[in-house]
Amino acid sequence: MKKNMKKSFLAILAIFAFASIIKLEAAISDISVNLKLDALDFLIGERIRGVIDVRNISPSLVRVGYTNSTDQLFVEVFTAHDMERLVKLNSRPFVAKFKVGPNEGQKLEVYLGDHYSIANPRRYLARPVLMHDGVRYEGAYVAFDVVPGMEITTALQTFANKPGLNREFRLSHWSRSGAEHLFISAQDEGASERSWETHDLGLMLRITKPVISILPSGKIVVLHRNSPDAFVRSEFWSMPNALEFISRERVDDPQTSAQNRVQEVYDSAGGVKPVERPWWKFW
Repeated sequence: MKKNMKKSFLAILAIFAFASIIKLEAAISDISVNLKLDALDFLIGERIRGVIDVRNISPSLVRVGYTNSTDQLFVEVFTAHDMERLVKLNSRPFVAKFKVGPNEGQKLEVYLGDHYSIANPRRYLARPVLMHDGVRYEGAYVAFDVVPGMEITTALQTFANKPGLNREFRLSHWSRSGAEHLFISAQDEGASERSWETHDLGLMLRITKPVISILPSGKIVVLHRNSPDAFVRSEFWSMPNALEFISRERVDDPQTSAQNRVQEVYDSAGGVKPVERPWWKFW
């Protein structure tokens, strides 16, 4: 009896050992897929950019986007409060075609707003998924918020060659990575109701209120302070059927620049420090 019990015990140990080996081999031949977004929250209309990291430590080749390959890489997006999955807007691939061999990795850029309607301000969850050889590999959920931003000012553009069409520009601010940023968005009214892409114009200091100018030529100019001694001048080209970013450049604050020149003169003469101007918030 004891001999039979010993054999049974050894058989059970062998089964567990075999199962452990199978589990270890499965772990070793695993494939991981992860998503990292550029920010935790985005303004309405911003392109929601992320990077998908694919790691292949299996013995097989992952091929996405190539002829005769059934492998797929995509991102699922859900509303956070009820886990309702958003419907994809088109059949466009999420990423460019790629190959990842054994013990290799690949980072791929993806824009979620190009595939889903993510316009309502709320919290969303995104999950990357890789389909390979009939197996579904899922990454962790990534939470992000879509927000309207805090409005600073608006400006209205009309078009002489397009009666009935107005375009309202909106400057907003929002904190990103612990710093205040300025954003510009645009919405058509009248003959069109198109919403245009929202642009992040960069770091903003609230000691000077940003200014937006609409020129008769169709050029849109935004001037905002991004440091104690400089501004950023951003230009866009706005026509009835187009709104394009042109340029972004740093512009010295004329008052501060003049003060710096005076400082240099005083320093070279061994002189006296000029009086500092007080700072305050304009809004």
